[in-house]
Amino acid sequence: MLFWRALVAGFLLFTWGGLGVSGVTNKLPPCEFPAIYNFGDSNSDTGGISAAFEPIRAPHGEGFFHKPAGRDSDGRLIIDFIAESVKLPYLSAYLNSLGTNFRHGANFATGGSTIGKPNETIYEYGISPFFLGMQITQFNQFKARTKELYDEAKIASDRDKLPRQEDFAKALYTFDIGQNDLSVGFRKMSFDQLRAAIPDIVNQLASAVQNIYQQGGRAFWIHNTGPIGCLPTNFFYNHNPPPGFLDEHGCVKDQNNMAVEFNRQLKERVIKLRTELPEAAITYVDVYGTKYELISNAKTLGYADPFKVCCGYHENYDHVWCGNKATINNTEVYGASCKDPSKSISWDGVHYTQAANQWVANHTLYGSLTDPPIPITQACHRQ
Repeated sequence: MLFWRALVAGFLLFTWGGLGVSGVTNKLPPCEFPAIYNFGDSNSDTGGISAAFEPIRAPHGEGFFHKPAGRDSDGRLIIDFIAESVKLPYLSAYLNSLGTNFRHGANFATGGSTIGKPNETIYEYGISPFFLGMQITQFNQFKARTKELYDEAKIASDRDKLPRQEDFAKALYTFDIGQNDLSVGFRKMSFDQLRAAIPDIVNQLASAVQNIYQQGGRAFWIHNTGPIGCLPTNFFYNHNPPPGFLDEHGCVKDQNNMAVEFNRQLKERVIKLRTELPEAAITYVDVYGTKYELISNAKTLGYADPFKVCCGYHENYDHVWCGNKATINNTEVYGASCKDPSKSISWDGVHYTQAANQWVANHTLYGSLTDPPIPITQACHRQ
């Protein structure tokens, strides 16, 4: 049923030019968001982790930006398609001090970020120190500091790269985070322990929304977490999974079940937030269902094997990550891109290609897979 709803959404998208799919929501005026403020992990990082640590290398970004662009993909991410859909520029990373423009928002997401506070360093398993609570702290500082700079600016060109204070209340606040909390949990906890930790993780995300609401934010667009059990990295060192380990589409069953439980609790918490924050318009976005349908129907939709990685060298138990080099059997091997990323779903084993990101965006931005069923262009309206 979800697959057919997604197909209908795609049909409506291309025949109605991006208007909402609901007759009720179509009567609402479009929102004119002056800015987007994003919080998340590598699924929406547009340069934060590259600015803070080592820059992401080619061939990342070359499919669209023709150079590395701080994104873990060959091109655009879902957040880039969100910006396009509301007619705003791509977001500058908050941590990037060079060539940035914050007039139309900022991106606080960094690759490897979690909702909960990490207790390990980025050099161990790639978990970012910029967890969601830190991103909110950065936002609070950003809002206060840009007001000072805007008020002190003596020429228009200095103000043009800074947000107007009145725009914070009219901005769209997007969240795409939680996948790494599950990933860490799978590594460090039993399934029962991780399941018991989910309510606290979800409450921390809710606290972030409440903080922004107290700062004047009103429109929130919250992605649930994707089907982590479908990531090809699950099979890099597990070539022969035991019977019952995988579901009917080849994904790790227990991991996806945990993601579904996380999303169930997240949706319940969003519903509660709507009561707690009476002026907020909060949209819950089913990214999990969309990505799972894409992976489950990859061949029908014209994509390659969803478990085959486009960028990197992954043969037997030898692995060279996308853009890296290594010596294997006395031969230097480069983790290069496949010939046609537009036919692939997985870019590097963890992240999605631009083509997959666009497919997911096309099936989530127009209201068919959101609660309430409203397109992002009308997400400022409380339902």
